[in-house]
Amino acid sequence: MPSLPLPDAPAPDTFPEIEFDRYERPEPPRWRVYGLHLLLFVITLVTTTLAGAEWITGRPFFDQGQGFRLTGWFSHPEILRGLWFSLPFLGVLTVHEFGHYLTARHYKVRATLPYYIPFFTGFFNTIGTFGAVIRIKDRIFSRKEFFDIGLAGPLAGFLVAVPVLIYGFTHLPPWDYVFQIHPEYRVFGADYAQHVYSQGEGMVLSRPLLYQLLEHWFADPARLPHPNELMHYPVLLAGLLALFFTALNLLPIGQLDGGHILYGLLGFRRFNRLSAVFYVGFVFYAGLGLFTLQTTPDVWLYGGVPYALYLFVVFRRVVPTGRRTLLLALSVLAAQLALTLAVPGIFGNPGWLVFGLLLSRFMGIFHPPAPDERPLSPGRKVLGWIMLAIFVLCFSPSPFQ
Repeated sequence: MPSLPLPDAPAPDTFPEIEFDRYERPEPPRWRVYGLHLLLFVITLVTTTLAGAEWITGRPFFDQGQGFRLTGWFSHPEILRGLWFSLPFLGVLTVHEFGHYLTARHYKVRATLPYYIPFFTGFFNTIGTFGAVIRIKDRIFSRKEFFDIGLAGPLAGFLVAVPVLIYGFTHLPPWDYVFQIHPEYRVFGADYAQHVYSQGEGMVLSRPLLYQLLEHWFADPARLPHPNELMHYPVLLAGLLALFFTALNLLPIGQLDGGHILYGLLGFRRFNRLSAVFYVGFVFYAGLGLFTLQTTPDVWLYGGVPYALYLFVVFRRVVPTGRRTLLLALSVLAAQLALTLAVPGIFGNPGWLVFGLLLSRFMGIFHPPAPDERPLSPGRKVLGWIMLAIFVLCFSPSPFQ
């Protein structure tokens, strides 16, 4: 086939000159960046201190029956007691995030300082924060770097959380300390729990295996708080929540810290297959028992339809097609109904459904590949499996009961 003649190319000096203007947002001054991080930390310190004072005193900041009416400012001693919660708790969070930050800097990966996320409603049952995060600004190029950066945070936080709990167990107040918060219990004496909680009322903080082990090794049994009164012991509460956040980050799913660790151990293909299985199991447990074959038609209509839609939305990121997503959602729902029929009264933890949605729609269920997929060294592999064992020791399926 004959080739077509090509037009003559213009001489180099005949090309038109084109000027390009680069429009980039300039980097903000350092004082503004550091000021933002410091401001968020101070606000979070205030909100966690107020939340701690609420837990310790058993008194909300606002009157729950009268809108935003103040119940009265906390006194100076109450604020100091709130600091006994906020300082160790924020200390663990800070060490966790700086573990990530310093390891990223070690690998010359740009990362921001921690962004603390304050949260306080004044209506009780909050801890004053949603935690803290750092933002990685560069691409990570190897499994080793993903592994080290992901592992450094929870490992550092864990190494601080354990001494916090040990201090709390070795410095318990006398057994009648709870009468300072609930003076009405005093008439029952040491047997107050048999009278006050005879109907099972009150919120109980679940104690993971590691907490129970440290309690057995270090605490005076005569001074241990009743499970319903644990929130009035600020250092123990801070240590227990630190274990909870450590376990939450170590969930071996997607791009959580536990996902980075397991990805480093298994590699791209094997990890992502396993991550999808873990995620489906996580959602399965979260919604277990919400609906049974004995559920009334009205509840199915107003609750079952939104729940089925939820399953479709969160599983849409797990499988590639809408048809497979629908089959997976119906299979999970059918398996949940079958298990509630086989084990009457079994119940998961619906609170995890919100976290499942965040994982699916924002954080991601799968892990991106790294250009350098070389396996980890034997020492790192051992450390990785130790961290997964720490996850088992710290995790509680239903942390708030």
